[in-house]
Amino acid sequence: MNCRRCGSSLRKPGDYCLACDTANCESVVIEFGADRATLTMLGFEPEHPPDDFDPASLVLGETTVTTVPDDGERTAKVQLRNFAGRVADEVRRKRPETVYAAGERDPLREARAQLHYEFYRVPDDDPVGAVLARRGEPALEVVDAPAEAKIGGSHSTLIGERTGMKAILAAAEHPHVKKVIPGPIDAGGSGSRTGLRAKVTRADEHGNVRLLLRDGSSVQENRVVTTAGDRETGERVRDDLNEVLQESGFGEDGDR
Repeated sequence: MNCRRCGSSLRKPGDYCLACDTANCESVVIEFGADRATLTMLGFEPEHPPDDFDPASLVLGETTVTTVPDDGERTAKVQLRNFAGRVADEVRRKRPETVYAAGERDPLREARAQLHYEFYRVPDDDPVGAVLARRGEPALEVVDAPAEAKIGGSHSTLIGERTGMKAILAAAEHPHVKKVIPGPIDAGGSGSRTGLRAKVTRADEHGNVRLLLRDGSSVQENRVVTTAGDRETGERVRDDLNEVLQESGFGEDGDR
């Protein structure tokens, strides 16, 4: 493949061109298996695509990263970190605007921690198709602020104390979250579940959501202000926030 700007030869599909400082890959889609990850690079859509434009033409190519099963000398944790690190290195070669991922949660979670790009989970059955289907949807504003700076409001107490704060921070770290406003605690309910759980509710007409924290019989509803401007795009943020909470160990199954 050659650079779309200067024509220089690129070592791998979608690589960033160092000769003219040009990105050739708009996004990377990663499908994780237990010991193999397939990266699909997607190029930039034409500014004025023709009526018969085929989204599949955006696919620039694939790269496969594998890991060797633990040989007894390395721990599973080290193997996982190294596997995710090799995937992250391949992504950095492209310098994409966005990363999408599907498949096995452990390597996905570790790669997400090592990358500093917009990172979204997509359905496992056809991740590339799901991303291509999103083309044309409006890009959401990214909030470049520390998670701690996004927490505000008059209620400073969180159920679960430090654990509750970890769940709040996990949500606040999302690039499309502007602010998390803790609400009052309702301790009058009944519940048999032990341990703090978190769930993001359906988006309202402005694209904002609610983060519910549950700890035993206590429930706290926290308002989450997002950069989405309507219900449909707010639902995209909600789905991703619930994935983040699930991967962080706070997820709660089911919809409100």
